[in-house]
Amino acid sequence: MPLHANIAMTTPAKNTDLDSVEGLLGRLEQLNQIGAALSKERDITRLLESILLAAKGITRADGGTIYSKDASGDSLRFEILRTDSLQIAMGGSAAEPMHFPDLPLINAAGAPNDSLVAAYAAIHRVTVNIENAYTDPDFDFSGTRKFDQNTGYRSQSFLTVPMCNQDGDVIGVLQLLNAMRPGSSEVVPFSKADQQLVESLASQAAIALNTRLLIRQLEDLFESFISLINLAIDEKSPYTGGHCQRVPTLTMMLAEAAAHNQEGPLAEFTMTELDRYELKIASLLHDCGKITTPVHVVDKATKLQTLYDRIDLIDTRFEVLKRDAEIAALRQQLALRTSVDVAAERALTTSLTSQFGTLDEDRNFLRATNSGGEFMSDAAVARVRHIASHHQWRNADGRQADFLSVEETENLCIRKGTLTPAERDTINYHIVSTIKMLEKLPWPKHLKNVPEFAGGHHERMDGKGYPKGLTREQMSVQARIMGIADIFEALTASDRPYKPGMKLSQAIGIMVKMKEDGHIDPDLFDIFLKQGVYLSYAQAFVDPAQIDDVKLTL
Repeated sequence: MPLHANIAMTTPAKNTDLDSVEGLLGRLEQLNQIGAALSKERDITRLLESILLAAKGITRADGGTIYSKDASGDSLRFEILRTDSLQIAMGGSAAEPMHFPDLPLINAAGAPNDSLVAAYAAIHRVTVNIENAYTDPDFDFSGTRKFDQNTGYRSQSFLTVPMCNQDGDVIGVLQLLNAMRPGSSEVVPFSKADQQLVESLASQAAIALNTRLLIRQLEDLFESFISLINLAIDEKSPYTGGHCQRVPTLTMMLAEAAAHNQEGPLAEFTMTELDRYELKIASLLHDCGKITTPVHVVDKATKLQTLYDRIDLIDTRFEVLKRDAEIAALRQQLALRTSVDVAAERALTTSLTSQFGTLDEDRNFLRATNSGGEFMSDAAVARVRHIASHHQWRNADGRQADFLSVEETENLCIRKGTLTPAERDTINYHIVSTIKMLEKLPWPKHLKNVPEFAGGHHERMDGKGYPKGLTREQMSVQARIMGIADIFEALTASDRPYKPGMKLSQAIGIMVKMKEDGHIDPDLFDIFLKQGVYLSYAQAFVDPAQIDDVKLTL
């Protein structure tokens, strides 16, 4: 139940004399209940709305407004406005947003704007209690009178109270309008007891509001620090920056779909606002360990790439072989000059052309092999090893050497992708770094699961994942959600240096096989498909050329 609903339930009965001893005791008890309720509210907008409704309730006010002080400190911003008799509700949970301009605290002459009662209360940190705005000589109520003319309303009694935090700084203003006599619609002034109660409420509310603002600032600071880490990763490698932003989005999309799901094994899965925030933080940090991964491994687009792609060196060796073959043929032709032998010269030319063709075929094969792929056959591996030792060339020391070094041969024989086992271990270690980094942080209670959520997205349901080899039963739903998001984003991403982004049908086909092989959570993947999460994400983040028809067989 919303906080303001709890407050409304504690409103005193209309036939009570609210300023009697009994009435005051009742209102003080109510004030205590309100203070306790306000301290539990996390959402700032709901908190502001609850403050206003509580103040209206304990003073029988027909209307009221909450102002907040803007970041510059130069004006008051309308936040929430309610007038019961006119059925006006703006800001907060109301459908109609606020559309009034800010109230300046400094006038055009550069002096304090003491003509406006709300501004005066904020500037001088004093409560202003006005019995009748139409007869008050101290403040400018022209705007109020214009409002009354347009609506037929009569704004009469005002109680304006500054809200000051623990340091005495004004963070907002609470203004109430038209106190109503109990049991009637007669407008009366706000009493001294009303003023004291609202001042007490404003003090409690300001502390609760200031606490929430400080928490929000700390949350913003923490999220900015996370963005800083992701920016550092992005600066190291532009190929991972988009991943660090897209995976959190897809994670939250799938999590919301799972929370709304009402059938199957995950029908009981739900998320509170705190749960959502915890998962959001975990997903933003899921690859923070990549800050320790060498950039030449992260960006390895081809099998021979280190700081540069060494395929160019191999191209040069082929040219050297061709040059040497040509020189040998020319020398043989020169040897024939003492006796003209057209047939022999033609045979030498034909042989040279054949050697060139063989070398060009081998070069094109190695270039294709260097690009990596989903699978490299035994025959292709054997051909790489044959080329490595079959072609001999004279190295920089003038010695005959194998065409490919052992390290080059092993790189070109990588069966899948572009990484050697050692490089794959280096990449995989990022998740170990992620867990180590996150487990070092003193997480508060509502974020204590961040290391587990973020650290589990490379585990498998069958226990064959890494780094801990967890099974499905040992993992949280959130970690399993992140695993699916991480894989789908990687398959469809078009900004990787080593592969183009897959079409939806191909990516889904691979993930169906992963589901069957015990790699990903089958129930979450079914939700991913049934509720169209994959398509919603694709329409927002995937190249339209990759979006094709996906035939679902659930």
